[in-house]
Amino acid sequence: MRHEKSCGAIVYRKHHGNIEILLIRHINSGHWSFPKGHIEPGETEIETAVREIKEETSIDVMIDPTFRETVSYSPKRDTQKIVVYFIGRAKNYNFAPQEDEISEIRWVDIGYASHILTYENDKNIVIKAKNAIKNGSAFC
Repeated sequence: MRHEKSCGAIVYRKHHGNIEILLIRHINSGHWSFPKGHIEPGETEIETAVREIKEETSIDVMIDPTFRETVSYSPKRDTQKIVVYFIGRAKNYNFAPQEDEISEIRWVDIGYASHILTYENDKNIVIKAKNAIKNGSAFC
């Protein structure tokens, strides 16, 4: 069995008193999720998350290392994938999609994100991230 590992984040901002998170739509599959990507040799999980978010969205983030959630799934036969998600506070808000991978990017109210996200795993992580952000365990 082949093993893959990716890292990313639930990127958020405070906008008019609300918490919004950044969602991306993948060109190939059309599903909505969070920015993430494969670890490169010598990178830490946090370095990967920061790099991938910047590559996919042009947004710089500050990662909260105290929030770390993993999702495991099988994207294809004989492949096991683990994705590590952090919470990342956006340093800038204007995005630009990576043309060959991302078809659309949206800032979405965190309470509405579950209506857009494709996978149940992602919806569950949003609930945990929302609690961490609102309870102040993620920096604001």
